[in-house]
Amino acid sequence: MAKLKNGAWVLVADGEKALFLVNDGDETNLDLRVIRKDEQDNPPTREQAANRPGRVQESVGHGVSAMADTDWHELAKERFAIDLADLLYHRAHAGRFEQLVIVAAPQILGVLRASIHSTVADKLVIEIPKHLTNQPIDKIEHQVAAAVSQAD
Repeated sequence: MAKLKNGAWVLVADGEKALFLVNDGDETNLDLRVIRKDEQDNPPTREQAANRPGRVQESVGHGVSAMADTDWHELAKERFAIDLADLLYHRAHAGRFEQLVIVAAPQILGVLRASIHSTVADKLVIEIPKHLTNQPIDKIEHQVAAAVSQAD
């Protein structure tokens, strides 16, 4: 059965907010404390785009089609997750944690999984695909404890 030792880190993230928590308790009783909170201002794409979507002339006939515009909002979320993976690497490389739990919205978890360095992956205890960034710490503790107790 996997257990979180004192000093284990828990990252709770979505595409705009991240909480870095540390277990101040022991392997039996989690006591998560916030050690860092990151947020990014990520307005909707319509507020970030400078121009209207482009138009393309059809090669056959007389039609004109709109080109898909870049989804700046989603790109910012992915960039935020990549930045989190980079920060985790630097902290793991510096020996700041020995165990890590990642709780993230499924899409962000996918980006993190693809972006984390093997140094961080070696310390990963479990990934929890849930959106918990706006939950109180006691609810996060409960979700993490339940997931860790089921992991082998």
